[in-house]
Amino acid sequence: METREETTPAKTSALSLGVAHFSAIDVEPAKFVSMAAAAGFSSIGLRLHPAFPGAPYYDLPAGSDAARDVKARLNGEGISLYDIEFVVIGPDFNPAALTSMLEAASALGARRLSVCGDDPDRERLVANFAALCDLAATFGMGVDLENMGWRTVASFHDSLSIVQESNRDNAGALVDALHFFRNGGQTKDVSAAPQGMIKSIQLCDARGPAPRTADQMVSEARTGRFAPGLGELPVASLMRVLPAGAAVSVEVPIHSRQAPEEHLRHLHDAARALTG
Repeated sequence: METREETTPAKTSALSLGVAHFSAIDVEPAKFVSMAAAAGFSSIGLRLHPAFPGAPYYDLPAGSDAARDVKARLNGEGISLYDIEFVVIGPDFNPAALTSMLEAASALGARRLSVCGDDPDRERLVANFAALCDLAATFGMGVDLENMGWRTVASFHDSLSIVQESNRDNAGALVDALHFFRNGGQTKDVSAAPQGMIKSIQLCDARGPAPRTADQMVSEARTGRFAPGLGELPVASLMRVLPAGAAVSVEVPIHSRQAPEEHLRHLHDAARALTG
């Protein structure tokens, strides 16, 4: 893992910042829109699919009152829905099962879907990822593959290679600062990635040595993140190599009794301080 670099942040003050729903997952979508806007963010992500059995998520069927409320909030607050999450592509994955969710997300203006890969059969994993990209494309959306140390697709190199093998224009390798650096990624890997392969970047920070076991990795991802720039990961160096056109958001779950409004403002201000 790279060590933190003491350097001057990139001059990217005009950078548009989004915030992931996981940062305040207990806040229902319409309220999250308003809180994110009040904190200064220009876009949001929404958790419309459970990341694991029993995980929190929100159902926003197309045409439902809940969906209309979210759409009205987005329009009223002047911010956008960038992406939705979170889908695990495992051995029994069926892309068609996500059709209704993608339709609903597209109606709200979503542009991307975040997924991870957890199927040891690589040929099937690539085929299912490509099929999901094709389905998402029918709704004007793309798919970002995120690496996680406890999944089959554990490193950025793994996610990038699957995206390349899928040969889909709307496919991307998602760079989440925690998973990227904790699993061997270096900023030079972002610079070296083929143009158009990285469409989304999520910011956060961490402290201390990298976890070694799957349970430790899961625990850090869910409860051990810090606002970008307030930990020991070389997040500042990542900001200097942002691919042209890549969307940037912040993902740091609340791990205290802090009010969600306070937490989102804290994340926005920390990210702004980092970007200059």
